[in-house]
Order: sequence, then C-alpha cells, then structure tokens
Amino acid sequence: MELPLVVGVDGSDGSLTALDWAVDEAARHGLPLRLVYASKWEHYEAAIPSDSLERPSERVLAEHVVASAAERARRRNPDTKVTAEVVPEEAAATLLREGRNASLLVTGSRGRGEVAGLLLGSVGLAVAARAYGPVVVVRGDKAGIEATHERIVLGAGESATSVEAVRFAFREAEVRRCTLDVVRAWRCPAHEGADHPKLAESTAHYHEERASALLDSLLEEAVADHPGVRVRRSTVEGPARKVLLARSAAADLLIVGAQRRTGHVGLQLGRVAHTLLHHSVCPVAVVPQQA
Repeated sequence: MELPLVVGVDGSDGSLTALDWAVDEAARHGLPLRLVYASKWEHYEAAIPSDSLERPSERVLAEHVVASAAERARRRNPDTKVTAEVVPEEAAATLLREGRNASLLVTGSRGRGEVAGLLLGSVGLAVAARAYGPVVVVRGDKAGIEATHERIVLGAGESATSVEAVRFAFREAEVRRCTLDVVRAWRCPAHEGADHPKLAESTAHYHEERASALLDSLLEEAVADHPGVRVRRSTVEGPARKVLLARSAAADLLIVGAQRRTGHVGLQLGRVAHTLLHHSVCPVAVVPQQA
C-alpha cells in the first residue's frame, strides 16, 4: 500500500495554499491525502473540570479548521481519498513524526501565529531541515504555485546529497509531463589564476568540465529509467543559491538535496537550501539523503 501525502493545516492563508497544492499533487500520483492539525489544546483542557460540558476553545477551533480543510480538499478533487486528524502536540514534532509514514510531507511557508516579518515560519523551517523524507514548502508567486510554467528545476549538488533528489525530480517530471531543468552551478576559487589570464581561462574550463561530468554521473541511471522525461542540462558559473533563485522565477517546483546524519539533533540544511526556502519564487522540495 502506498504511503499517503501528508499536509499540515492550521487555517492560515499559507496552509490553505499548501492544502490546494497538496490535493493536486496527491491526484497526480494517485495517493491518499492525510490532513494534520497539530494543536496543544490539552493545555487548556486541564483547567476545565472533568464534568464540564464546555470544550476548550482551541480544540473547537482545531476541529473546525480540520473539517473545513477536509471539505475544501474534497471539493477540489472528489476522487482523492481524504482523512484528517487533530493531534494534541507541538506542530513541528508532529509533522516530523508523520513524515516517517508519508510519501511526501507538505507545509505552507508561514502558519497561524507566525511573526509577520518572517519569510519562512519556524515550523516549516524545522520540518524541512530535519525530516527524513521529502518535504515541500509551498511558497512563491501564483504562476509557480499553480504550475503554469510546465518546468521543474533540480539543483544538482554533490553525489552525497543529490541521488535521492535526482530520483524524486525525475518521478515528478514524468508524472507532470513537463521539462526537467538540471542545473549545476560552479565557481573558480578566487586565488586560482588571478594574475594569469590564460591560467584563469584554463582553470575555469576545468571547473566547468568537472561540473558537466558530475551531471553525467548523477543523471545516467535516472535518464535510462525515465526515457520519456525531457531533460535540459546546464552548468552555470556563479553562487548556487543565486543561480537557482533566478531559475525559480520560471519553475513550478525547485528541488534540492540535503544530507541527514544519524544522531544529529540540530537543523541539517545547507546554505543553498536555506536561502531557497526563504526566497524562492516557486514551491521548494527538500529531498534528504541519508548519510
């Protein structure tokens, strides 16, 4: 049995956008959809006498949010199987646990109660940086969120972080029947050939060739497994985060890999992924690679 697609909901505008995106994604892959609202309403429940008929306002709100979200999902796609649950726990911990039994974990860019100035809410950041399965943070402009570009961008990192991301990207491109842009950014260290133009040119050529060879190695197996996917490969000189941010303006999904080290309790998110999660113009998928 295929694992469900899990989406966190809380009634905020960001979570409703994420919900709509998740419904469409579940329909593309033929997956059931599980809606989760994580709410610590048991804190309020302790203050109410056990024989009281009054329910905590936070629990009432949570149940209303979940019921409304489930109805919204069913209206958007009646053929998608939808289940929903209110979990009386902290949001990030709940979603991380749910992600262990999910094909994909989806969250909005900011939730209810987040500080207005934040580019990415604390829950979304924690989930993207710690989950052991693929996570999509739904953010960006209308064109990217509604998938009108018919293009996915994969930021190709080193092999240690990108194998699972490559597989995820090809599956996505295949089911969407869209073009897959695979981008490898490269740079010359500032000290290499700085005073010798011919040496600098030779060094640049070396780094570009190395980036191209890495793409060939990363993509060989996936290209053979998905012959119908239209792939565009490119090596671009410049900081990876700037190169990929520019590409996000014409993409429906931007995919990057991340490494997960067993026993590491902090955030496991590189500088590139961190930047994209805060500034991308389209939804961002972070696909972990187990070390």
